[in-house]
Amino acid sequence: MPKVLVTGASGFVGSHLVEALSARGDDVTCLVRKTSNVDRLLPLGVKLVYGDVTDPESLPDAVPGNCIVYHVAGCTRAIRTRQYHLVNEQGVRNVAEACAGQSTPPVLVTVSSLAAAGPAPSGRMLVETDPPKPVSHYGMSKLAGERAAAEFADRIPVTIVRPPIVLGEADRQGLELFRMIARFGVHVVHALGRNRFSVIHAADLANLLILAAERGARLQPRHADEPAAKEGCYFAACDEHPTYADLGRMIGAALGRHRVMILPTPPRAVWIVATASELLARLRRQPYYLSLDKAREARAGSWLCSPQAAIDELGFSTAAPLADRLRQMAEWYRKQGWI
Repeated sequence: MPKVLVTGASGFVGSHLVEALSARGDDVTCLVRKTSNVDRLLPLGVKLVYGDVTDPESLPDAVPGNCIVYHVAGCTRAIRTRQYHLVNEQGVRNVAEACAGQSTPPVLVTVSSLAAAGPAPSGRMLVETDPPKPVSHYGMSKLAGERAAAEFADRIPVTIVRPPIVLGEADRQGLELFRMIARFGVHVVHALGRNRFSVIHAADLANLLILAAERGARLQPRHADEPAAKEGCYFAACDEHPTYADLGRMIGAALGRHRVMILPTPPRAVWIVATASELLARLRRQPYYLSLDKAREARAGSWLCSPQAAIDELGFSTAAPLADRLRQMAEWYRKQGWI
């Protein structure tokens, strides 16, 4: 029975990973903050340890005795750029340092993002050996986190997983897409046009993270001016790459709607709404999903990555087609009364 630690366990991806680990019979410890909502974790009978990845003094109580540490905690929305780096860069470094301080260092699997690699040139799927070219502050912070993890590659076994857009039950960002289509039959396309993007369900991502821990290649020590990850890094994606409009139609089908109105948004409108949203976020001191940073990503082109390395090296496969996964989400949202 492997002993594992999951940071960010109360979050959307983290809770799916904890469910998968618990179903396997692993001995799971969850690092959560005292303000975290742990309702999805309590029924699983896992151990909760209070701490914060940005507070290195809170980590030594959580890391010892574990053979695997899944570092899932991250910041996806922020008012200030430094908040991204505090969590996505320094948080990784703090966790890696705590792992390196153990007499028998655990395997560290850290969740990065496709945003660290950047958009796909000319619509070609990115592979792990492509040089990273992030276009957003978020992506830059995730790449900085990869480099922070690589600093410890000579002391601990480290593997990085880069997911694209993650969908699944309990996803509140995805909920907004479902809610708009369920209520009004409308799907707003935010300046993405004909660009395609990779996507993965949270349960499939959890499976890939487990495979990466068990049999993944590890980062090699590198010089400071070298890319963060080549060997020891895996993209996570299903084998379907819809446009944003296609996704809206698929969600409509999952909800039982025969027709969905696709409402394109002019690029200028996206920048105007993103600017207004960012100003409001600063006034309220509460980050919103649509920001100037997200607008940069939306306007950057297609976001495509190939999972072939994970397929070849880890035996990764998705458990169900995207259409089935979207139906799962629709059913879950309905049962919870969210739509």
